[in-house]
Amino acid sequence: MKVDIITLFPEVMEPYLSSSILGRTRRKGVIEIGYLNPRIFAKDKHKTVDDRPYGGGAGMLMKAEPLYKAIKQLKKQAPEGTNPLVVMTSPRGKTFNQKLAKELAKEKHIIFVCGHYEGVDARIYPEIDLEISLGDFILTGGELAACAVIDAVTRLQPGTFVKDDVTAKESFEDNLLEAPQYTRPEVWRRRKVPAVLLSGNHKEIEEWKLKEALKITKKLRPDLLDNRPLKTSETKKKRLKRR
Repeated sequence: MKVDIITLFPEVMEPYLSSSILGRTRRKGVIEIGYLNPRIFAKDKHKTVDDRPYGGGAGMLMKAEPLYKAIKQLKKQAPEGTNPLVVMTSPRGKTFNQKLAKELAKEKHIIFVCGHYEGVDARIYPEIDLEISLGDFILTGGELAACAVIDAVTRLQPGTFVKDDVTAKESFEDNLLEAPQYTRPEVWRRRKVPAVLLSGNHKEIEEWKLKEALKITKKLRPDLLDNRPLKTSETKKKRLKRR
């Protein structure tokens, strides 16, 4: 996958996007990340990319022209036959979740546009294919949000992990939070690892994990269960309980 990022502050993003799993994935060539600063398209000697909004209001807006030229240049440089998806991180966008991460992970080339200051000139929106928000709060700029989205999407790329099924049972799969996990030692400050996890009985372990996942999801994120259909095994268990 190729990812291009249009940002005024690539130095903010690079330390994170070159560390840990992301860094290893980039070095393996699974994902390629590039940056383009829209300042290079500013015409004045100060390389100005923002200005005051018409009609008044607090803060400054990013101008449309530098962003437009940056998008057009990256599209022109895209491999022949590909059509990059242009994504803007924005508080007015679609709320990001694991389902959307899976959809984005299928793309071959994504161009992220990171807004900054008070926002962007609205005339740039026709050039944007998708707007994404991390939630109902405001960040200084779109760089942190873009890092989060890129991280989530990279984890889903084949080749990121030695075993490609690593992400199959993480939180939000099947609309459930992940069951509690434990590591050594078996007893820590008088708190024990659940006996079933030490039993070696894989069927019982999977049943325990499902039960705990349902329990913790109901407690912390009951909204995830609203549209989640019961599996056959879960339905059978409910019937048995009724008897």
